[in-house]
Amino acid sequence: MAETFTFGEMLSARSVIGTTLAELGETHDNLWVLTPDIGATLVEFRDKYPERFVDVGLAEQVCVGIASGLAYDGNIPVVSGMLPFLSMRALEQIRSDICYPNLPVKIIGTHGGLVGNGGSTHYAVEDLALMCALTNMTVTSIGDPLMVGEVLRQSMAMPGPLYIRLAVGKSDKVLYEPGQHDIRIGKGIVARQGTDATIFTHGTVVAQALEAAEELAVEGFNVRVIDMFTLKPIDADLVAQCAEETGGRFVIVEDHLAYGGLASRVADVVADRGLHLTAFERLGIPQVFAGFGEDEQLRDKYGYGLEATKAATRRVIAATA
Repeated sequence: MAETFTFGEMLSARSVIGTTLAELGETHDNLWVLTPDIGATLVEFRDKYPERFVDVGLAEQVCVGIASGLAYDGNIPVVSGMLPFLSMRALEQIRSDICYPNLPVKIIGTHGGLVGNGGSTHYAVEDLALMCALTNMTVTSIGDPLMVGEVLRQSMAMPGPLYIRLAVGKSDKVLYEPGQHDIRIGKGIVARQGTDATIFTHGTVVAQALEAAEELAVEGFNVRVIDMFTLKPIDADLVAQCAEETGGRFVIVEDHLAYGGLASRVADVVADRGLHLTAFERLGIPQVFAGFGEDEQLRDKYGYGLEATKAATRRVIAATA
């Protein structure tokens, strides 16, 4: 795909999905695309390869089951839909039909976190905890729309299942210049260098973390930002490196329940490797059903918005060992 967009521009991740899948269909004649009635952005693939496109209607469990059957027959199925329903309504099918036999089914979808103003039933806020718990599942959460295409391209060679989490995917900020970072599934991205503390983040709040770091720089603080877009397998070496190089001062901010997501994954690395930390703060969704509101408004309401991110970072920097 010709990547002509630059940092700061707005781009639809959904359009990147559609374009990338249509291109991959040319080189992978075993690529199938399936959707539970969420196929508006898949028209390019559908029109080019109608014999390899399946819309099952509003039936996520059926969609995953068909994908499993196609994978058994040597195909690479991509299931595209809304994550609140794919991650929960079809959880048993994902576990038993895809993860158990370790099939190369790719699950990609939108509405990860408190986005879309659809209310609690239409937010995927437990999804990363659920997917990370599944054996054989690789779990990603992507904030830069251009990264979606690269991750999809890499996934064609993966032998097992993959989960790709997006926000609404209609208007997303391009975070990185094309070629600026080596994007590899399983490796985090150092989105901003710094030595005073590290903010770990993923998905839609990467842009917020970068903004927080820039504003803190005006106050004299030098903050590192890690885009940990792969939660499983997590880049444990990068976590250890940040512990050593930024004084063991960690802030994790994510659009997911505060427990069970990235913060819990990072905490596991800290415990398993016996890393020494000076301070650790996790910012995320508390144990509430969030209700309605714009995503930025809800992040502020529940304590993981821009100002909360800056305040937590100041606290960890001020902490003493």
